Amino acid sequence: MSTETVVRQVMSDAEAMATPFIKSLVALIRADDTYGVWEEKGDGDLLAEFIVTADERREIPIIGDPDPDLIDRVEKYYRAVGLAVERETGLMASPMMTMHYEGFGRVILTTGKLVIFSKSLRDVHRFGFDSLAALAAEGGKVVAKAMKEIETYPEVARA
Repeated sequence: MSTETVVRQVMSDAEAMATPFIKSLVALIRADDTYGVWEEKGDGDLLAEFIVTADERREIPIIGDPDPDLIDRVEKYYRAVGLAVERETGLMASPMMTMHYEGFGRVILTTGKLVIFSKSLRDVHRFGFDSLAALAAEGGKVVAKAMKEIETYPEVARA
């Protein structure tokens, strides 16, 4: 049984839309719409760019350079993680991302003097999730991991 099948059994798209991470991601996307171009779009339509099926991923070359829109999408993803953490804990969580033009880099999230999440990024040009439920599940995992670090070192997080 594939991971996507397990995720679909656990969470429907409606349940995914109700998660704190997805709400944060939608809020960030809407906040970037300074001219109101996306006002008529539904939340699912705004999140469609994050969905890359296995077939679509196979069509993307193994080696490739990410375009600016894709890098912006990755940044929004991690900003949404930070916003969800902030909403849950009341502590501002700031992402910092460095990206090489070939799609390799690192992202960290900090709050206070604490690094609450760190990840090496590879093959960013293939960034995406199989479904909305997978997007919500992965975002939720990152939020949970970051919150666990805050719970483990609360005095450093509040410094």
